[in-house]
Amino acid sequence: MLKQYLQFKLSQKLSPQQIQLMKLIQLPTQAFEQRLKQELEENPALESGKEDKADLDDDFDNSKDEYEDNAADEINVDDYLSDDEIPDYRTNANNYSADDDEKSVPYASGTSFTQHLVNQLNTYRLNDEERYIAEFLVGSVDESGYIRRALSDIMDDLAFTQNVFTTEEKIESVLKIVHQLDPSGVGARNLQECLSIQLSRKEQHPDVMLASNIINKAFDQFTKKHYKKLMQKFDISELQLKDAIREIERLNPKPGGSYAGNNRIVEHVVPDFAIKIVEGQLQLTLNGRNAPELHVSREYNNMLKGYKESKDKSKSQKDAVMFIKQKLDAAKWFIDAIKQRQQTLFVTMSSIMHYQKEYFLSGDERKLKPMILKDIADEIEMDVSTVSRVANSKYVDTPYGTKLIKEFFSESMTNDQGEEVSTREIKKILEIVIEEESKKKPLTDEALAKILKEKGYPIARRTVAKYREQLDIPVARLRKKI
Repeated sequence: MLKQYLQFKLSQKLSPQQIQLMKLIQLPTQAFEQRLKQELEENPALESGKEDKADLDDDFDNSKDEYEDNAADEINVDDYLSDDEIPDYRTNANNYSADDDEKSVPYASGTSFTQHLVNQLNTYRLNDEERYIAEFLVGSVDESGYIRRALSDIMDDLAFTQNVFTTEEKIESVLKIVHQLDPSGVGARNLQECLSIQLSRKEQHPDVMLASNIINKAFDQFTKKHYKKLMQKFDISELQLKDAIREIERLNPKPGGSYAGNNRIVEHVVPDFAIKIVEGQLQLTLNGRNAPELHVSREYNNMLKGYKESKDKSKSQKDAVMFIKQKLDAAKWFIDAIKQRQQTLFVTMSSIMHYQKEYFLSGDERKLKPMILKDIADEIEMDVSTVSRVANSKYVDTPYGTKLIKEFFSESMTNDQGEEVSTREIKKILEIVIEEESKKKPLTDEALAKILKEKGYPIARRTVAKYREQLDIPVARLRKKI
């Protein structure tokens, strides 16, 4: 049996304006500039730059006459043309100097890495087939300088895409020519081959010859740092092994990275905030590029005036005024949203700065206090998601370098004094202990846990291993040196 009934319930929904504001807050400086440019292109009622303030009274006459029209009764033109006060967005002071703006970094043009290698092929005498294969191999070199594809796959691609039918043996012989190109080691299929190529092109004195034998005949033992086995295998002294390893350490494991003109895209980080120490006090500024000067188009206000003053209202005029109303609403909202974005960013970063005041004054990561998103959200009386949007995508320029804001957040743990300390503090101490260890006998995770416990941080061996991996520090065996 079907029934109809009414049900009342309260639900909270974000308005389109609130959603757009959240998206604006999340944008870092460069992305915000792109969004601003897009809005200026799409909304003709929004203009950038300073406006002549002498004409403000002309743009906003203060008459209180109300106009009503049956066909367009939703439009109250006076809402846009008259006000007791000048709107807020016209009186906002912009305290950001253009001199403080971060300038864009120009990128030099040059020859690409691939073209650099192709140019070198012109110095070799190759027949048509060999040239096709050589250029295809060079095109398969990645940015690190390696060819990471099987020769059988390359043979198939040559047949299908270049109409060149060849054999793996022929490709192997042409690959040896590619291995002669600069930088040394380019075109290698793995690290072992890369190091072997570089050693083969060096002057063959005893240390280089021994290093070459180690790489070619005992690479697995070398990577696992089984030094005693290497000394026994090659019947050499510890000093001879040390000299050979020194030769290997001078090699470049990523030959492609050594080519300065490879034109790879370099990410340029634009700090959204800057913190300076002025007379012992912290001073926070927001990047001036986040505070653009915007105003509503005077022409659009004049159009509304013309519509109000005209006696005969045609349908086309009513359609036009609806369009103008929509664009003016969007322009005023966007100006207010940018102002709110500035306030949110500044308030959030100011709270983080004062919370971590000891760190920003000293630069010592051991002074970082435990801090989670909720700590800042409670202090500034905003939602955790808002703080997260600011922290995850923004950078701050400090006296100690440019930092991602989310790096200042960390979990807490209790030390042996019963005090809450930051996990960042423990990681920094762990890093210092590993730096000061004897490289001939590196400390195991168990030994590191014991040292940290003696320093007042009772953490388990598994936790030490987790922190070590987060710091990108290898296990004790791989830290060993002779």
